Parts: sequence; structure tokens; C-alpha cells
Amino acid sequence: MKYKNIREEELKNKVGADWFKSFDTTEILGNIDFTVFPKQDSIFGRTPLLWAEAKTGNFDVPTMFVQLILTIGKARTFDKTLPPAFLGAFDFKKIAFVPYISVQDIFYLNDFNWNVTPSNHETKEFKLIKDRVEATLKKNTTVYDYEKDEKDLKHFIANNIANSTETAKIRIDKNNFIPIYLRWLDIVKPTIDVHWDELKKSGILDSDFYLADLFVDDKDTQKIDDDITLRDNLFVIFQNQGYKIAKENIKQMFDATINIRNREAYQLFWKRYKRPPIKEFQEYIIERRDLLVPQDIRERQGAFFTPRIWVELSQKYLGDLLGENWQDEYYIWDCAAGTGNLLAGLTNKYNIFASTLDQADVKVIHERIDHGANLLKNHVFQFDFLNDDFSKLPQNLLEIVNNESKRKKLIIYINPPYAEGDNVRGIGRKDIHVSKIHSKYQTLMGKASSEMFAQFFTRIHQEIPNSVLAEFSKLKILQAPNFSDFRKFFRAKLEKFFIVPANTFDNVKGDFPIGFFVWNTSKNEIFEQTIADIYDAKGIFIGSKTINSYDNSKYISDWLEINSKKNSTNYIGHLASVGNDFQNQRMIFIDNEEKGSWKKGGRHTRITVENLIYTSIYFAVRKVIPASWLNDRDQFLFPNEHWENDKEFQSDCLIYTIFNTNIQSRFGVNHWIPFTENEVNAKERFTSNFMSDYINGKLKTENIDNLFGNEKIEYKPLHFSNDANEVLNSGRELWKYYNSFNATIANASLYDIREFFQGRNEKGRMNSRSNDEKYTELISDLRNKLNVLADNIKPKIYEYEFLKE
Repeated sequence: MKYKNIREEELKNKVGADWFKSFDTTEILGNIDFTVFPKQDSIFGRTPLLWAEAKTGNFDVPTMFVQLILTIGKARTFDKTLPPAFLGAFDFKKIAFVPYISVQDIFYLNDFNWNVTPSNHETKEFKLIKDRVEATLKKNTTVYDYEKDEKDLKHFIANNIANSTETAKIRIDKNNFIPIYLRWLDIVKPTIDVHWDELKKSGILDSDFYLADLFVDDKDTQKIDDDITLRDNLFVIFQNQGYKIAKENIKQMFDATINIRNREAYQLFWKRYKRPPIKEFQEYIIERRDLLVPQDIRERQGAFFTPRIWVELSQKYLGDLLGENWQDEYYIWDCAAGTGNLLAGLTNKYNIFASTLDQADVKVIHERIDHGANLLKNHVFQFDFLNDDFSKLPQNLLEIVNNESKRKKLIIYINPPYAEGDNVRGIGRKDIHVSKIHSKYQTLMGKASSEMFAQFFTRIHQEIPNSVLAEFSKLKILQAPNFSDFRKFFRAKLEKFFIVPANTFDNVKGDFPIGFFVWNTSKNEIFEQTIADIYDAKGIFIGSKTINSYDNSKYISDWLEINSKKNSTNYIGHLASVGNDFQNQRMIFIDNEEKGSWKKGGRHTRITVENLIYTSIYFAVRKVIPASWLNDRDQFLFPNEHWENDKEFQSDCLIYTIFNTNIQSRFGVNHWIPFTENEVNAKERFTSNFMSDYINGKLKTENIDNLFGNEKIEYKPLHFSNDANEVLNSGRELWKYYNSFNATIANASLYDIREFFQGRNEKGRMNSRSNDEKYTELISDLRNKLNVLADNIKPKIYEYEFLKE
């Protein structure tokens, strides 16, 4: 046998060298065993020719293909890169090929668990796939023995693999329509003969042309002269081998056919994909057209999709509050509806209204109504909530808004735009800062006026009084200092409230909470505190959390500033600090001021003998509790006075801080070594013994005069908790071990020691691990002891009211 008794890696190398030497077989693609690519890239970049499964031994061909199919399906590799013309499977004796298109349908099975281990041939999923594809494989698979069929195998590779410049047509579904769009932008968009800036001013985007391309019947040909549009109610449709603008209010301005300059490139692109999209995903793609809208436009128009899990939960909360018949007893208006997904699941279409800034979204909702959405077309309309007068509302909705009694039964149900005027430029900034609502209520809103969602809520509160506001937004409406003026006038009772991770929403990457709030605006209450229900990303209830308003509160930054004013001109380090909440935790650090990081924004405090305890407490309090999505907006406050008598708390914070700085000896004198030279067997005298002298009460008057001015202060030895002593003992062993080497830095900081043992990678970043087992043991022990010390500090943070419970 040609490749008997060799390992799998050697088998792959030999098959590549013997049969595919004219190709590139070196690329690793996920967990696929073997790939074949052309030596040169095509217009589509890296175009695969073959994905294959490799096995040592003598294997059943269908079994090998099933394992390959499970590997591809589990990773959805076909969504991340173009699939090849052929799939392959080989062992030590034979190699087999099957056209990708012949098994493509298997990847779109409904209700199939792809998360099984592909190599486990005993799972029910493996057996199910094998049953489904075995007949197809018998019909379409070509198998070659390496020795008996050598000539035929070479001929197949030369005439099929080598010439498969066009792969099997890829079916378009909900998972790949966005990656296809991104390729379309690079290849097709430049061939369209149109002035994009002019169209954008009229609300026509490149994504409208992409949708026009998607929704055509391609007649299973590669030509475009027989392509026929399937949907006439898009903004742009494909017609007469070009594009026509179909948006009513501007189609007269663009009445000519928009041509394709390079038909060859257009045809080459679209012959890779089967159009239209798979039928069961067509409505989803239309509904989720918002995903193709540029980020800046999405933020201004509110074109964001509320995950279905939170839509359903929000409607449950409304039912719990308003009663089981709430949909019949209340009117519902989504005044930032987008494509209307927030209204999915509502039953009484006669009580539902939806308005949106973009007429394109109105058309989408109308089309969804044509396909069964439970809404009325005359209740869906274009309306600019921040600029239009209510006289433009449909008559039946206007009567509700103008009638005091009916307003009490009106629910404004929205996931509003979240754009911030201070974070965008150009037309987006203008839209936010020059809206009529911004101009009208800017003084009332204060700094919150730069936030679009605050403008929505202000108009609702001021101009649709006594209604119910059910909304999704960040927690800044309850907690942010910039919303303090807003909270003074926005008086309403928060009846129901839950919070979820923000990153469960589209294009939201931060770790912070988004809440669903139900406000009763007929009740005049200033928000002070509430208890929120908490749900994890899967919608599982995980507990509750007290949410506080911090109006009239003083913050930890105020406390630090007061206690850092009268300092010596000399200093031992620099504390960088930003904000007063957890979202800025990574910006809290201590380093050498000479490094220059103090020049970058935020607050900067020079650490001296007089403020060392204050800065250490500040640092430890801000750092010992990890930041999470749940506490992200919690504010650190000015403490009560009880911490002043807790010397153990003070010294615990000092020790925690000493072993968590970014002090580096190359940027200046290291004053932060808590040990004497004798304790750690140092090879030379330290440049500074400040910290060990401070800890042991040995700071002499002349030392203080020399380093920190002329104040006459008596420093006594510090008392440490058992946990703090454990940290010191662990750190001492680490310094001893460092000094057992021929170290170049006599008074090394902890950062220097870590750098010595861990080294840096080619990008200059410190490695996360070291090959030195003894060092790894010592640094792990130190970290464990620091974690114990942190746990000792945490409850006192709440006891002394640095944080509210």
C-alpha cells in the first residue's frame, strides 16, 4: 500500500506533494484536515478548490465524508469563506471526491445539532447525516486507488480540481447575506454607474442596490439579461440589465436606468451565488435590512434590531403590570419602529401604531403585512419624532394623543436611537443638536440633550403627559451625572424594570447593562432607587440588583482631591484616574510620572508621603472588585468617616497597591520595594528604601526633609492583617528568587521582575507566561494571596460607603 504505516500529518504532506504539487496545500482552515488552493489568488481572493478529510488506515468513504461534513457544519466554514468546487476524503489507500453542490443542502437542515464532536462516529447526529448523504455519495462520488488508478487520478485533478475556477453556487441564507454584502461592496459596487453621494442625500444607499441584486430570479443562468426582479416594493429594483430607483418621492429625479459598467465582473460575482435567497430566509433578510445600514445612519435613525428574546420578555413585563387584557385595553405606539420587530407578538392590530424616520422601513413593514404581519398598513407611517408636528399623525392616533383620558391608555413602546451628538461629526451631529426638540428643551435637559434617546423621552414626558413609556435604554437615565438635570424634570414612577447584557444587542460590544423600563408618567416621582431584575444572555433570571440615583452625591474623586491638596513637591509615583465608575477601571493605574502617561487625559495625582494612604485606598477601592457588565455604571462615592479609624483597612489597601503598580525602574527611582536589601539578598544597596522605612516606622526627619520637604511628622510602624502579611511573605520569596540570578536591576520593581522572567514577544508585549517553573509557582502564589487580600477589602468598601449596596 502506498502510504501504509505513516502518521496522519505525514500522510497529508505526502498526498500534497505527490498529487497536488501544482497547488498550495499549506493553508490551515479551521479544523479541516486538508485544503487545496490555487497558487495565485482570484478576484475573490483565496478561492478554495478542495476541502478534504484525512485518515490513516483503511476507511469507509461515506464515514470520512460525514466527518468532514460535520466539521464544516459545526464551524459554518462556508459562511466565513467561499466553499470549494469539491469535497474530498482520503486514507492510506485511496482518495475520493464529491462535488460540493451535491451535499450543500445538508448544511441547511432545520433543528439539527451541529455542536457534536465530528470524530465521534457513534452519535445520533453522525448516523443521521450518514443516512441522509449515503445515497448521494454513491451517485456522485469518484474514488481512486493511488496505485491502481494513478493515471486516472492525475487526469481528474488536472481536468476538474485545477479547472474549478468557479465553485458550486452558494445558497444565500440569514447567516451569510452580510458577508456576501461585504464582498459585493468591493467587487460589484464599483461597477455601478451612479453618483453615490447624490443618492445618499435622497436616502438611497448602496445596500438598496445589493437588495435589488439579491431579490432577482437568476433563471439558473450566469447571464444577467434574463434576471427578473421578485420584489417591486424595494427602493431599488433590478430591471433591463441595470437598476431603477423605485422610491416614490425621488424616482422622477433618477428616472433613467442605472447601468453596470463592467458586466463581466458583475456576472463573475453573481455566478458564485444562487439567487434569490433561500425562501424561508427571504423575510428575515428583508426584516434585517437594518444590518446593512452604515453605523452612523443606524445610530441617528434608530435602525437597530431588538433581539426577539428581549421583545418577548418586555411584553411579558407589560402584561404582568397592566393585566392579561392589556393589549385590548391599551393603545401602543412605537415611534422609533425601524422595521417593526419590537411589535412582533402583539395581537390586537387595531390598537397598534408604528412610525419611523425612514420611508424605506415603512415599505418593509407594509411588505411584512402582506406576508402576514399582524399590523394595519394605515397605522404604519413615516414620522420624524424629533422634528415633525403632531398634526402629521394619523387622525385616530392624533385623537388619542390629544385626549387626556385616552392618553392614560397609550403606551409609547420603543427602542429609540442612541446616537450622542458629542460623539459624531458632520450631518449626524447636526441632526442631533439642531432637532426641534433639542432646541425647545435644551435648557431643561442640560447635558443629556446631546443624547437622542433623551430627546425622545423629553418630548413624550412634556407633550404626551400621563402616558406609559415602555423603553429600552442604557442605565445612564438613572445614574449618569450628565442626566442629573434630566432627572429633575423627568418625574415619573418606574413601575417595572429589568436589565440584560448590552452585547446581546446588534453591534454592541461593551460590557454594560441595557434596561427595559416601564414608566408611568402620570405619577410625579423623582427617581432615587429601584430594584432591577437581572437576566443573563440566554434570558435566564439570575437575581436582582439595587440601582441608585447619585444625584446630590459626592464622588470618590472629590474625596481624593481634598486629601491630595497639601503635598510635598517631591513624589514617589503617579496615580492616573478617570471617572467614578467601573467602566473606567482599566484607566486606573500607578506608574512613574517620568514615563509621561500623566499627560493623557483624566485626573493625575502625584503620590507623596502625605497622601500615600489616601491614594492607596483610592487605588484599591477602585480595583479590587472586578468590572462586569452588571456593575459597569455603579459609581464610587465620597466615603463616610469610619474608614479613618480602621488602620488595618488602610494598611491592607497599601499592600494591595504596592503589588499592583506599573512602576518600572527604567523610568525613574523605584520607591516601592517593601523589603530591605537583607530581606531579599539584594546584590547592591537599593536606590531608595522609602517604602520599607515607611512600613517599619523608620522614616527619619532628615529623610523626609530630603525627599519630601520640611514637614516634621512622626511615622510609626504599620500594623498588618494576616492576609497582608501573607502577601508580604509571598512577595519576599519572589524578590529573593529574582536576586538569585545575575539580575541587572538592583532595585527592581514587581513589573521589572515579571518582565525579566516572562520576556516580550515580537510585538514588544510582555508574555503572559514564563518557562521558569519556580517563578511561575512564586508569582501564582503571590496572585492567590492578593486575591485573598482583595476579598478582605471588598466588604469594607460597602461598609464605608465607597459603593452603595
